[in-house]
Amino acid sequence: MRIWVNGGLRDADDARLSVLDHGLTVGDGIFETVRTSEGRPFALTRHLDRLTRSARGLGLPDPDLDEVRRAATAVVDANPVPLGRLRITYTGGLSPLGSDRGTAGPSLVVALDGVSRRPDTTAVITVPWTRNERGALTGLKTTSYAENVVALARARERGASEALFPNTAGRLCEGTGSNVFVVLDGRIHTPPVASGCLAGITRALAVEWTGAEESDLPMEVLAEADEIFLTSTLRDIQAVHRVDGRELAPEPGPVTAKAMRIFDERAGNDLDP
Repeated sequence: MRIWVNGGLRDADDARLSVLDHGLTVGDGIFETVRTSEGRPFALTRHLDRLTRSARGLGLPDPDLDEVRRAATAVVDANPVPLGRLRITYTGGLSPLGSDRGTAGPSLVVALDGVSRRPDTTAVITVPWTRNERGALTGLKTTSYAENVVALARARERGASEALFPNTAGRLCEGTGSNVFVVLDGRIHTPPVASGCLAGITRALAVEWTGAEESDLPMEVLAEADEIFLTSTLRDIQAVHRVDGRELAPEPGPVTAKAMRIFDERAGNDLDP
């Protein structure tokens, strides 16, 4: 594997950041995950726009998007895979121990690994922990991901691939790395960004391409919805066949199946929508 670290490609064994990088010591960083198919990134412009928004929200300097694009191209070319996960990480850089940020400037790391196509359906669980819809990091894609690690580990223990959070008001919010949609009486709904969920790239495209509505939803909707699906960079649109102890159809329902077809067609016709 060849990885971009602060200005150039390095072999994986030589791809190093300081142990005092603020992204390591306090989680002071942001990231994007971009799907690549046969060496072509999908929706890269949208991902880079969000990278900039996250940087500004965290008080980091704007990333040099030309450099990020060069790095992404170099990494994709150096690591040919049929289906890939391109990870762009941008941190506070070399800093003192503690929360104060240093003056050395940010660090940029870009890496790629191969992935397998996800199954058409999956199982999810709900967790008792909440997303804070009024927090300092709300809506930012930061490297402060420990609560997602804990929640996803619980999901794995229960035979699921994702965990869904409520927000502090008890309303449906999001998964550890996905957005959630429900189908009620033939109409598609998803929690609004005001719920505290991340403004997912795939979420935005799914709303735009399927006509889904942003709706304030109680957690109880998961027990009532006719269909449920997730969206994320690597899931695209993925149906849910089980939520906690509730079994849904083993195959994608008609509304979800149509949404999956629409997404595949539109994404196939435009790699940078």
